[in-house]
Amino acid sequence: MKIRRVLLGALSILVGNKLRSGLTILGIVIGVAAVIAMLAIGQGAQNSITSSISSIGTNVLYLSSGSGARFGSGSSTTVRNIRPLTMADAQALENPYQAPGVLAVAPILMSGNISASASGQSTTTTVYGVTTDYFSIRSEQLSEGAFFNDQQVNEHARVAMIGTDLATTLFGRTNNLVGQSIRINGQTFTIIGVLKSKGGSAVGSSDNQVIIPITTARDRVIQRAGDEVDTIYIQATSAATASQASTQVSNIMRMRHHVAVGSEDFNIFSSTDLQQTASSIINILTIFLGGIAAISLLVGGIGIMNIMLVSVTERTREIGLRKAVGARNRDIMVQFLIESLVLSLLGGLIGVLFGWLIAVIIGWVASALGTALTPSVSFSSILLSTFFSAAVGLFFGIYPARRAASLEPVEALRTE
Repeated sequence: MKIRRVLLGALSILVGNKLRSGLTILGIVIGVAAVIAMLAIGQGAQNSITSSISSIGTNVLYLSSGSGARFGSGSSTTVRNIRPLTMADAQALENPYQAPGVLAVAPILMSGNISASASGQSTTTTVYGVTTDYFSIRSEQLSEGAFFNDQQVNEHARVAMIGTDLATTLFGRTNNLVGQSIRINGQTFTIIGVLKSKGGSAVGSSDNQVIIPITTARDRVIQRAGDEVDTIYIQATSAATASQASTQVSNIMRMRHHVAVGSEDFNIFSSTDLQQTASSIINILTIFLGGIAAISLLVGGIGIMNIMLVSVTERTREIGLRKAVGARNRDIMVQFLIESLVLSLLGGLIGVLFGWLIAVIIGWVASALGTALTPSVSFSSILLSTFFSAAVGLFFGIYPARRAASLEPVEALRTE
């Protein structure tokens, strides 16, 4: 029996029952489209987060306060107070003898939902109080103006650099803003620079921000006790020495905070750690959502089995006649398996197209909302979905095919 002839016969039968065939493959189409779209969104989110973290650099460490450690057992268990990070901690980390792997240190004060107003417009923004080393560590760039300098930090100067989103909201433009005034939390600041746009990210826009000297932030905008800071950015001398720098920072902080190994009241993360954690979370969510979407494929497979069983019943006399003129059980089985495979593959191909279209539409919507999410349809996801749809067709087509092949010619010919 020639496969080509059987394939043409299967197509002829499917075309002859257009409505039934279309409804049968609908489950496969929905399942494959959902899987393709979910994988594309997951890959796009992973690319966005990875790109955002990579833009900071692979040699950047983040030092933040941790949770209190517990000592003792039972009713005698106590919780040690957490020592906050301070400017003195940041200065200690700059010691080239104790931390030779550290290139630069930037203590940061940060607060969100701070009111900002100018030119009769008002909004909320995120304010960062930083030192001058922050700019090199974060690889910040300006579209116009200049960064503030150490003298302005020491003088508690009321100068600010603003992001492009904030500039557009308050002034309706992103240029010719140097020298303009902006009120931040009721305090008047002079704009000395506009930050170059970094675009949105999967965790929000990085362009709606204000950067001011850390001394000014402490005095006028962000209230912190003493010389406390929220976090400390640390730049290692290179990506290769990041791990070494992390160990040196840990040793210094344990000594300053008087804690033992395993009882740290601080946390250290590297940009590589953040990438791995983010990628792991997104992969888990993608697999979970893709698995849910794949259930539609199983439902489509059940639909294929159902329609093939109906087809066996309708074509009983045809099967009997074919077997009477010499068709073998294998020939009958192959015929019905190919019909099932054609249904599933056709649904898979249409599903790939719909999945790609859904991914494109989601990308357009994300772009319109200012979110840097570009769904990515990979060749491997197309192959995986197509292979899975074909496997579903074959699996759910085996029982109808075997049932057709097991019919006795005489009994089949007697069927009306």
